[in-house]
Amino acid sequence: MELNITGQKIDITPSLKEYINQKIPKLTRHFEKIMWMKIILKVEKNTHIAEAKMHAAGHDFFAQAEKKDMYTSIDGMISKLDAQILKYKNKRNE
Repeated sequence: MELNITGQKIDITPSLKEYINQKIPKLTRHFEKIMWMKIILKVEKNTHIAEAKMHAAGHDFFAQAEKKDMYTSIDGMISKLDAQILKYKNKRNE
């Protein structure tokens, strides 16, 4: 899987990269055919925004989370992607 992490008005620290890399297996345990994933981390005023675009097996997924802390934003984004993957997977199996 190709992973691209970009920051807007924020520096991508090694700890942020490591945190994201720790969260990715949560997505791949449900759906292994992830081709690429682009993550954009932004800071606007007091809000931290994490958004992701992901392409897997002919379908695109998008999730965005806004919180006061970047780590909780990443958690929210991963949870939303995970829910979308499960919904798509169940729909395909039916």
